[in-house]
Amino acid sequence: MDFLHPETWPRAPGFSWGVSASGRTVFVAGQVGRDPQAGGGLADGFGGQTAQAFANIKTVLASGGAQPADIAHMTWYVTGLNAYKAAGREIGAAYKEIFGKHFPSMTMVQVVALLDPDAMVEIECFAVVDG
Repeated sequence: MDFLHPETWPRAPGFSWGVSASGRTVFVAGQVGRDPQAGGGLADGFGGQTAQAFANIKTVLASGGAQPADIAHMTWYVTGLNAYKAAGREIGAAYKEIFGKHFPSMTMVQVVALLDPDAMVEIECFAVVDG
């Protein structure tokens, strides 16, 4: 996987401008902050929901023979950018715990609502596994 950083552009803050990869692709459906193994309740707050979504992504990836370092792109759907910004430190710590210093390309979109009416964030991604 090659992370793309155009020479004349500044470094992207917490993501890559693009990714080039080849291999087997694993697509992960949008994950929200519900723990399917613990009764399905939503985690508390934006940061908690994001941390649980990250954990869910890791679990789905593993079931497809992939790991967080294989993620090429993530798309975040959030119901409030201010809530995202306010939870920045908590999100950063949760991100580091699951993904380390792996920064794929990312897109974030603020939406009016998610299918799960109590969810504040939903994250989907795709990974590329070598071989």
